[in-house]
Amino acid sequence: MIPRAQNEAEIAALLIAPNRELAQQFLATVPQTRSFQIMADLKNYPPQQTLEIRARQLKPQVVLLDLASDLNAATELIRFITTLSPPVHVIGLHMKNDATAILQSLRAGAIEFLYAPFDLGTQREAIARLRRLCTPETSSQGEAGHVIAFASSKPGSGASTIATQTAFSLQRLTSKRILLADFDLTGGTIGFYLKLSQNYSLVDALQHAEHLDLALWNSLTVNYGGIDILPAPAAPYADPIDPSRLRVLVEHARMLYDWVILDLPAVFNRTSLMAISECERAFLVSTAELPSLHLTRKALTLVENLGFPKDRFHVLVNRLDKRSDIGTPEMEKLFGTKVHASLPNDYFSLHRVVTLGQPLGSDGELGKSIENVANRLCGALDVKKAAPAANGMKPAFSQA
Repeated sequence: MIPRAQNEAEIAALLIAPNRELAQQFLATVPQTRSFQIMADLKNYPPQQTLEIRARQLKPQVVLLDLASDLNAATELIRFITTLSPPVHVIGLHMKNDATAILQSLRAGAIEFLYAPFDLGTQREAIARLRRLCTPETSSQGEAGHVIAFASSKPGSGASTIATQTAFSLQRLTSKRILLADFDLTGGTIGFYLKLSQNYSLVDALQHAEHLDLALWNSLTVNYGGIDILPAPAAPYADPIDPSRLRVLVEHARMLYDWVILDLPAVFNRTSLMAISECERAFLVSTAELPSLHLTRKALTLVENLGFPKDRFHVLVNRLDKRSDIGTPEMEKLFGTKVHASLPNDYFSLHRVVTLGQPLGSDGELGKSIENVANRLCGALDVKKAAPAANGMKPAFSQA
């Protein structure tokens, strides 16, 4: 056996194989070729939206796709995969050397075709060709900033308020460069709360994502209280967001700022799920009301089923009244996870903030609670950044 060169990293791969016999035969060769890291093993052809979210989460370089179970369904997936950005290559897998499958898959955009019993020599030749196509990402100069998302399980739970005030708290605590971006394109309220005068919005940034430079960026953002803000459009914008432009925009912001705070619509929204894929942390905001608690539990199940790691999500319970019938222990039992923090119901402080269009100070109970969230966020990400990568860690998205 020809060993893999030590300087050749494993190729990140997503395996999609309803035919489990085919999958097992291929997986048996992986330890011998030592070339693929299987990030997830999907036992069914996923819907395109689910596959898109998985691809953005896992960032595979190649999809290993079962062509034998349903060639037409597989072909449609190949066509879809070839539209993803950054590019993802497809290798077709089959039980036999099937001429029809070869022709149809290659026409759809697959780059290689492998068939059982998966001869090692043939595989290595295909892997060598694949490596030439997979240009490794070069590390960017400068240090990329942290991207943090806030989304509610039920509209009106206060996620926008918490996102906004957390951004100001981070600025006070760190004196770093902060961007607050309002991704609620139909009902964003940050511009209203802060009484911003704006000529452009986040939609303009998305539409020019491929051509952003510093001059254009400065014309799109509004500086308020020491942070830059990309507000939502004044008129609701209902057109779907191009995922590749969203990614480019977030990556551009990450290189300009130390902290990028995304205020998202409800977590079930497709835009929210796509944006969360680009984040290090996501805060799911609930209230203690039963409908909100119910939707929070559903949201946690959704993101887990989509393959997001559990440690990415933290639950914040907003407007918690000490006299509430449901306490934190009961909520944690309902959610199946810890409540990261609870925030008090401070109507008068918020009313003053909205009336004056000013950031919430840290002198009141709510301000102190939000500053504590920001403080913990700084500490958690600094520790994560300093910690070495764990050896032998299993991919977080493998599907049983």
